Amino acid sequence: MNQARTDQAGVDHGRTDQSRTDQARADLIHAIETLNAGGPLRIQDIPAGENMRESAVLILLGTLDDVPAVRCECAGHVTAELDLLLVQRAATLRAHPGQVAFPGGRLDPEDGDPHDPDDRIKLPAGDAQAAYVRAALREAQEETGLDPDGVEVLGVLPRTPLAVSSHQVTPVVGWWKEPVSVNVVDHAESSLVFRTPVLDLVDPSRRHYAEVRISGPDFPRLRHRSPAFRIPREITDPAGGDGDVVVWGFTGILLDHLLSAANWHQPWNTEDVRPAPR
Repeated sequence: MNQARTDQAGVDHGRTDQSRTDQARADLIHAIETLNAGGPLRIQDIPAGENMRESAVLILLGTLDDVPAVRCECAGHVTAELDLLLVQRAATLRAHPGQVAFPGGRLDPEDGDPHDPDDRIKLPAGDAQAAYVRAALREAQEETGLDPDGVEVLGVLPRTPLAVSSHQVTPVVGWWKEPVSVNVVDHAESSLVFRTPVLDLVDPSRRHYAEVRISGPDFPRLRHRSPAFRIPREITDPAGGDGDVVVWGFTGILLDHLLSAANWHQPWNTEDVRPAPR
């Protein structure tokens, strides 16, 4: 994938690429450790309810090179080959229809008991409950067709309540050491499965806040803002489609936390507020 090549000056670009790959992986491990040290992630102001269902999502990154970034220049350890796996939920779903998300879903009995103190796994960024890891990999395989054996799980982020859908979500961060082709497995669940270059995600010109405003009898107006990322349509859906695909909401917040903790973020115009796609 990153074959060694030497220019006239004698610089081995293959080794340079591998060094950047190793550093990007190390950045992610550091980010997981940093976020866990900070305690529960602040996702939304809505208080968590009782009897919330356990779920897990897979945040999967890797150095791939057949889908080039639109942006040309590198940003620190982020090169054009570093990609993130995302899915776009089907528009017919009741919960979060049409939104871009990390692959994942509810824990099944086969995944194990997430509260079993003896069912833990050692990972590069620290020990974690194995049930969350199993669930994230299983759900990602069911949604995208990826091979779980090709994923190195680096660590697990703090369990985070998502009150709007009554779920406790545990993000599992993985490194795609042996990537395979992925695609929509069940069109009733997802409309798109795609990899997006991280270099395009951190592009300041593609960042904004997505805002939702809701009026109701219990409050005059509820406003919720989340970091948002505009992904070029030619990356997500080469066959066609209009406009950018927007990552926002829970996924946008998690992604913003991870990019910041990995020191991959770049300053962007935080006064740019746009209506969230609904």
